[in-house]
Amino acid sequence: MDLTLALVIGVVVISLVFDYTNGFHDAANAIATSVSTRALTPRAALFMAAAMNFIGAHLGTQVAQTVGKGIIDAPDGPHGLVVVAAALIGAIAWNLITWYFGLPSSSSHALIGGLVGSALASASVVHWDGVIEKVVIPMILSPLIGFSLAALIMIAIYWIFRNSQPGRTNRGFRYAQTVSAAAMALGHGLQDAQKTMGVIFLALTVGGYASPGEGIPQWVILSAAGAISLGTYAGGWRIMRTLGRRIIALDPPQGFAAESAAATVLYGAAIGFGAPISTTHTITTAIMGVGATKRLSAVRWGVAGNIVTAWVLTIPAAALVASLAYLLLHAIVE
Repeated sequence: MDLTLALVIGVVVISLVFDYTNGFHDAANAIATSVSTRALTPRAALFMAAAMNFIGAHLGTQVAQTVGKGIIDAPDGPHGLVVVAAALIGAIAWNLITWYFGLPSSSSHALIGGLVGSALASASVVHWDGVIEKVVIPMILSPLIGFSLAALIMIAIYWIFRNSQPGRTNRGFRYAQTVSAAAMALGHGLQDAQKTMGVIFLALTVGGYASPGEGIPQWVILSAAGAISLGTYAGGWRIMRTLGRRIIALDPPQGFAAESAAATVLYGAAIGFGAPISTTHTITTAIMGVGATKRLSAVRWGVAGNIVTAWVLTIPAAALVASLAYLLLHAIVE
């Protein structure tokens, strides 16, 4: 086996490991609200989320094309594969750190930070226009839209059901949350599995096993979908507690509003713009939005501040780890 093929296989394996960590890290995004309101049992919610992740991964490749072609240009051959491998190591390291501390940071931005950091360390081309247009602007807009849309949906629910019996309303929204949680999990698969597909396709292109103009191979789609689904089923209980309980104490109508708003933003970004936005940012700010409609003090802003700090640190921290990983791997391979 020559060096290039060995590195391609290694990068594919590391990509699927990242995809798995993405799944258990972000499982809470889709189901924390449903579990916290007792709309679904934890095990049933995880199984549903895993299945919808798998289906969502097959709904498009726009985000994969952005990640695979629009962020960096890695050089061909072993050198370029080292760049991609180092990017993944940076992203995985940050995922594990934030998972350990129970912080719902963005796996998407960890991956983007890893790609940028590894590219800078290797003097590869970074498409800064793509980073700004497809990452930074959506990173700012998606939480704001998620917050606002969730608040509007919650206000509409309050108005429509203002004369309804609370007990009956809550029971109805527990059933409705099964649908909204499924929609959220579908959007998670649509967004996050595609990011791994994009990295694997980048590795295949750099290694000479695919050309940039080709579509994403079916085996890449299936493997990425399977890895994120398995990771989701493994669960992310630390982060689930943060999203489901520590930001606000959710009731079923609030959970439905947050999930519906977040799912809408995920679909719009992926299908409309091919933008790799963060499911974590979107659902977290949607939860804040529904809480703020009740009263501002309902949101535990100290916890929210810690989460925002993790968001700000994600891209530069993953970039730093990836750059160090590149220097180490480059010394070993070369």
